Amino acid sequence: MAAIAHLSDIHFGANDPKIVAATEAWLQARQPDLVIISGDLTQRARVSQFRQAAAYVNRLRAAGHNLLVVPGNHDVPLYDVVRRFAAPLQRYKRYISNDLCPWFENDEISVLGINTARSLTIKDGRVNREQIALMKGRFAAVSSSKTKILVTHHPLFSMPIGAGGELSEAVGRHDEAVKGACEAGVHIALAGHFHRTYAESARKMAEKAGSAIIIQAGTATSTRLRNAEPQSFNWLEVASHDRFSLQVIAWGGTSFLEGSKVAFTYDGGEWQSRKDL
Repeated sequence: MAAIAHLSDIHFGANDPKIVAATEAWLQARQPDLVIISGDLTQRARVSQFRQAAAYVNRLRAAGHNLLVVPGNHDVPLYDVVRRFAAPLQRYKRYISNDLCPWFENDEISVLGINTARSLTIKDGRVNREQIALMKGRFAAVSSSKTKILVTHHPLFSMPIGAGGELSEAVGRHDEAVKGACEAGVHIALAGHFHRTYAESARKMAEKAGSAIIIQAGTATSTRLRNAEPQSFNWLEVASHDRFSLQVIAWGGTSFLEGSKVAFTYDGGEWQSRKDL
């Protein structure tokens, strides 16, 4: 069983320090096998914000956590036009990581992160053909017994983001990205970006999505909330490539509270879910 904490959109520069400290305490108490941060470590990609984000990442590492981190669109400067186009992720590379396609593997899971943040778009993301080839190549060498997990900031699929169920824009080069994930045998796709928590079978959200399921994380520590949904992150317990559980860990005002655990199983055609009593 592999335990994964999936955080996203921590937005240093528009964050609550009390909630930041609470995430560290929660992770230290539970000791997951991997902590994932799926982008938007900063609010406006400023040096001071990256320093705060780097201090957070370094504290997690010093506490013994394995980390896999990818950038988000907020980690690309918005108002510094020269830096935005000449060196969009220079500060991310300097303070967080030079690796924009990080990889983690143990006896149970293989996890690949892909950078979807781009200079030309303010908020939308994109996957290029080189990244799709990397995805297929990396996962091709993985044992069939392991669970293959893809991490991006922007979801590969359109997601319900509003109270009325309106759908978000899918990541750029969506069709090729979905086809690549299918061919790579991705089982679970983790993303953030919209500050909403959502999990759905990819097959129900896009044609030819294979047997993947996409899971979106809310914002872990930001004060920028959507539809009054509280700060939260996801806790996954992965038993095998066709069986895992998902629990939303939500901020309750003074501490993080554990939501109901939902068990997901793949029956060979669809992902099925039930509350894990």
